[in-house]
Amino acid sequence: MAKEENQTVLMSTYARFPITITKGKGTYVWDEKNERYLDFTSGIATCNLGHVPDSVAQKLHQQLDTLWHCSNLYEIPLQTQLAEELVHYSQFDQVFFCNSGAEANEAALKIARKYAKDHGHSERTSIVSFKDSFHGRTFATLSVTGQEKVQTGYEPLMPGVRSLKFNEESDLGKIHNGKTAAVLLELVQGEGGVNPAHKEWLHSLQDICQAYDILLMVDEVQTGMGRTGTLFAYEQYGIEPDVMTLAKGLGSGFPIGAMLAKKYVADSFTPGTHGTTFGGNPLAAAAGVATLSEMTKQGFMKDVQKKATSFKEQLEHLTNRFNVIKNVKGMGFLIGIEVDMEAKELVTLLQEKYVLTLTAGPQVLRVLPPLTVTTEEINEFLQKFEEVLISIQKNK
Repeated sequence: MAKEENQTVLMSTYARFPITITKGKGTYVWDEKNERYLDFTSGIATCNLGHVPDSVAQKLHQQLDTLWHCSNLYEIPLQTQLAEELVHYSQFDQVFFCNSGAEANEAALKIARKYAKDHGHSERTSIVSFKDSFHGRTFATLSVTGQEKVQTGYEPLMPGVRSLKFNEESDLGKIHNGKTAAVLLELVQGEGGVNPAHKEWLHSLQDICQAYDILLMVDEVQTGMGRTGTLFAYEQYGIEPDVMTLAKGLGSGFPIGAMLAKKYVADSFTPGTHGTTFGGNPLAAAAGVATLSEMTKQGFMKDVQKKATSFKEQLEHLTNRFNVIKNVKGMGFLIGIEVDMEAKELVTLLQEKYVLTLTAGPQVLRVLPPLTVTTEEINEFLQKFEEVLISIQKNK
C-alpha cells in the first residue's frame, strides 16, 4: 500500500506542538532556529533540577565510561546506594526500581494483591482509586486512572477497580467492602486539574485503611522529588503510607522509577514474583544518586519553599486584576491556574511569548518551573504572563 502524503513515521499518540527543541540548560530550552524558551513545564515535572544539571551530567559521564547495563541478577552498587538513600530520607524500608511511573504503579498494584493473598485474604482483589486521577497508560494503570478519556477504547478494563470521589467525605464509607486490597491516590492530582487532597479527608482515609488492613499507596510520580516543597508530598500531610511510587524527577530526565514499601509489604515480593530488565541499571542509578544528592543539600528545600510561596502569592495577586483568572491552586512548584477560558489557548498565547506551560484539564493552566528556577526567571514569567492577560482583557 502506498504511503499517504506527509505521513509521519511516528504513531499519532501525541498532539505535538510545532516546536522542535534541540537543547536545554537550566530553565531554558532552544529550538532548531536557536529561539530561546522559558520552560515552565520541566518536561512535565521531570527536570526538577532544570535541564542538563551539571552534577548529574558529570555523574552520568563517569558512568558512561564504566558500565552501562548490568542484569539485576547481579549486585549493582549504585542501585544499592540510591535505595539506601531513598530509605534514609523517607519512612519506607525497601525499594524496587523500574523504568517509569506507570511501571512503578504496576508494581504497587501487583504487590497489593500479593500482600492480601499472603495474609490470608485471597478475596481482596479490589483496588480503590479516585475520579480525575492519573496513574499511567499501561493496561492496569489506565484501569485505576479516574479519567474516561484515558480509558475509552480499551474496555473491558482490569476488573476489581472502584473509582470514588476525591476529597469526598461521604465516599469514605465505601472503601471497605471486604474485597478491597489497597487504595491508590495522588496527594495532588496533577493531570486531573492540580487538586490537592484535603488534610482531614486524607487522615480519615488513612484511619479506615489501618482499621481494615487495607494498603494506603501514594502515587508520588509527579509530586515526589521536591515538586511540592518537601522531598515527598506525604511529609506535609503527616500520614504514613504503606507504599509510595516515584519516577519523573528521580533521574532528572534519565528514565528511572521506583516503588518503595514498608518491610511488611515488601516481603510479598520474593525472587521470581516480579522483575525488570533495565530498572535501576548503573546509568539510571547514577542519575538518581546525583539528583538526590543535590536535593538533600542543606537549605535546598527551604529555598524551594520560599520561591514557590512568593511565586504563588504573585499569581494570586493577578486574580484581583484579571477576571480571566478564577483561582490559583496547588502545592510548591506544582501550580494550577484555573481560568475562564480554554487553557490550551492560553498555552498557545504564552508560546508566542516564548514561554512553555501545560494544561491540566480544559480550564486549568499547569505551571511547573524547575525547583532551581531563579527569582529573575520567575519575574520574566510573570511579566510575559501579564502581557498575555492584558491582551486577552483588551480583546474581550
